[in-house]
Amino acid sequence: MSYHPTRKATVRAVAALAVLTASVAGCTRGSESAGSTTVGGSSKAGCPAVLAKAKQAVAGAEAADAPWGGPTTGPKAVVGKTLVYVAQSMTNPGVAGAAAGVKEAAKAIGWKVRIIDGQGTPAGIQAAVSQAVAVKPDGIVLSGFDPKSTAQQVAQANAAGIPLIGWHAVGTPGPSTDPKLFSNVTTKVEDVAKISADWIIGQSSGRAGVVVFTDASIPFAKGKSDLIEKELATCSDIKVLSTSNIPIADASSRTPQEVSALLSRFGTKWTYSVAINDLYFADAAPALRAGGKQGDGAPFSIGAGDGDPSAFQRINSKQFQAATVPEPLSEQGWQIVDEFNRAFAGKPASGYIAPAHITTAANSSGGSSWDPKGYREAYRKLWGTGPASADSQ
Repeated sequence: MSYHPTRKATVRAVAALAVLTASVAGCTRGSESAGSTTVGGSSKAGCPAVLAKAKQAVAGAEAADAPWGGPTTGPKAVVGKTLVYVAQSMTNPGVAGAAAGVKEAAKAIGWKVRIIDGQGTPAGIQAAVSQAVAVKPDGIVLSGFDPKSTAQQVAQANAAGIPLIGWHAVGTPGPSTDPKLFSNVTTKVEDVAKISADWIIGQSSGRAGVVVFTDASIPFAKGKSDLIEKELATCSDIKVLSTSNIPIADASSRTPQEVSALLSRFGTKWTYSVAINDLYFADAAPALRAGGKQGDGAPFSIGAGDGDPSAFQRINSKQFQAATVPEPLSEQGWQIVDEFNRAFAGKPASGYIAPAHITTAANSSGGSSWDPKGYREAYRKLWGTGPASADSQ
């Protein structure tokens, strides 16, 4: 015989069950409700201290008019130098953007620059470095590739006494002993990863269901996504729904299918995305659109690195990307020239590392790159090569 409780008892049981469910599964409830949660959500997140720190860090990183914090002392311009810039591929927006900065800075200091394009292949890059060493320049830039992939040519440059400076050549900024680089110019991956995760924590008010896009075949990229997930885990109501491993080389073919599968699997639980490179979001957009998502709605996406012009375009038009942590490519090009000037003058590397910055539609001023103010003026002053007013954007 079945038992039929009274209506009052049923109400009490349901209420008790609701309290129990909320107490043991509050985090899940937060993740699932995150689809409509943005800044200022009324629900209290499970990580108030983390949330407060994240919002403070993000506010600092979003400042577009912060004073430049680069070196204030250094040698005057050493005259008559020639650089060779070896590019991983000039179709890579980051490599090309840094090259443009080097060319601009070299003109300001009075040097010559030659660019040799490795065209994105191991054989092409090795040939480009060989060619660079053969012309016997005063300095060589290794841009966007691992110097160990050209170990023989790097050894030849070292033996010839030609200083080498990397751009994103090794995983950490500053001088390197193996491979031997006078300096490597890049932001700190730890800073980029942390601020990307903090943006999600702050923007979601501490409640989000996150998909992470990475390329586990590249140790640097895998390390970055691991750091992102570690920071996200500091907030109990942030849930990493999936870590999608898609090689960058396969992003255009595999990302749309992966995004469609993620939408089917998670639906509205998927509220935020973070990728080790902005390019994933270019390939995700058609699948999100086909899945009925709006360009300015969830999942809200941030790119943890590069900040190429197409990312700025998506952000400014609010089409399936909300933010990026861009490299200040032109500034880094000027820094490369300044580091060479220090090398030529027999001085140590500057030790400067550009801080992580977040670009959104609200602070980009409609631009297509992150170009901080003040560095051109500062470097010209250091080198003694031009008027302080020469800082043009």
